[in-house]
Amino acid sequence: MANDLCEKLGIDYPIFAFTHCRDVVVAVSKAGGIGVLGAVGFSPEQLKEELDWIDEHIGDKSYGVDVVIPQKYEGMGEMSPEEMEAQLWKMVPQEHMDFAQKLLADAGVPEWPDGTNTMGLMGWTEATATPLLEEALKRPQCRMIANALGTPPADKIKMVQDSGRLIGALCGKVKQAVAHKEAGLDFVIAQGGEGGGHTGDVGSVVLWPQIVDALGDTPMLAAGGIGNGRQIAAAMAMGAAGVWTGSLWLTVEEAHTQPAQKKSLLEATSEDTIRSRSWTGKTCRMLKNEWTEAWEREDTPNPLGMPLQGMVTSDGMRRTSTYADVGDCQKVAFNPCGQVIGQINEVESCRQVIYRLLDEYVDAASKAGGMLPEV
Repeated sequence: MANDLCEKLGIDYPIFAFTHCRDVVVAVSKAGGIGVLGAVGFSPEQLKEELDWIDEHIGDKSYGVDVVIPQKYEGMGEMSPEEMEAQLWKMVPQEHMDFAQKLLADAGVPEWPDGTNTMGLMGWTEATATPLLEEALKRPQCRMIANALGTPPADKIKMVQDSGRLIGALCGKVKQAVAHKEAGLDFVIAQGGEGGGHTGDVGSVVLWPQIVDALGDTPMLAAGGIGNGRQIAAAMAMGAAGVWTGSLWLTVEEAHTQPAQKKSLLEATSEDTIRSRSWTGKTCRMLKNEWTEAWEREDTPNPLGMPLQGMVTSDGMRRTSTYADVGDCQKVAFNPCGQVIGQINEVESCRQVIYRLLDEYVDAASKAGGMLPEV
C-alpha cells in the first residue's frame, strides 16, 4: 500500500483517520496510519491545548488537522470574527433558538453550567477558521491540512504549501474535484453520499473512478463507506492513493465517546442514518432521531444556512455530547456517521483496527489476483 503520498507524509500506510479525539489521532499515527484532528468546534485556545497534548505523545509520527472554510456561507466578507458574529446574530430568528432549546429541554438534557445557550461561530467561517489553521502550522509533526467544505482560499493554500506541508480538500462531485486540482491542492478526498458528515448525492463506487480520471496525477483519497480491508482494496483498485475514514473511529477504545452515544452507534444499522441540514445548515449524514425529524415537519422552522444553523445548534452539540448518558439525550443527540456504521458492531483498539484492515486488504487483494488467468 505504500506510495509517494506515504513517503511525503512519513507514514507506513495511506489510511487516514478523521476524528475529533486527540487520543485516536496519536494511536492511529503510532500504528502506521495518520490521525487527522477535526478542529471545528475548538476555539484557538482549545485547539492549542489539544495539539500540545498530541505533540507530547505522538513522538516522531505525523498527523494532520482538518478545518472548515466553506466556499459560500451567510455573511461572507472581510471583517473580524467579532464583527462577523455580531452581524450574523442579527440574522438568527429567535424562533429557531427557542425551538432548539425546547427540543433539548423536552429530552431532559441538562443546561450548560454557565447558563449560556450558544458556542458562537465555532470554526465555520474563514475568519474563525484562520486562527485554527495558524495554530496547526506551528506544529512540526502536523504534516497536512484538509478543508472539509470547498476549495480553500488561495492565500490559505499558499500559506500551507509555503510551510512545506500538504493541503487537500473534500468533495462529492467531479466538478468540485476539478476545482480543487486547478487550485493546486496536493490531494483530493472524494467522499461518496454514504459517508458521514457533509456529503453529496453520488455513491462512492460511482464517484471514485470518475474523480480519479478527472484528477490525473493528483492523488485521490477515497472516502465514504470504508469499514474493512475489502473496501480498501476496492478503492485502491479504482485508483485511490489511500482511504479517508471517519465512522470507523467513533467506537474504538481510545475514543472519548460517552457510553450511551457509543451504544447508539454500535447498535445502529446502515438504514438508521439520514442526510439532514438540521445541525449545520448543510446536508450532513448522521443518525436519525427525534431532532432530525422535528426540523423536517411542516409546522416547525426550516434549518438556516451555514453558519447560522450551527450557531443555533452549537449549544445542543456540546450538551448532547457532554450529557450523552442523561435522560433521553440520544433522542436529540448529534451523531454524525456514515452508512458504514452498520458494520461496526464491536469495540476495538485503534491498533487492532489498523491491523485488521491490513489483513483484510491483503486477503482481498490476493483473492482478486488469484482470479486472473496465468500468462
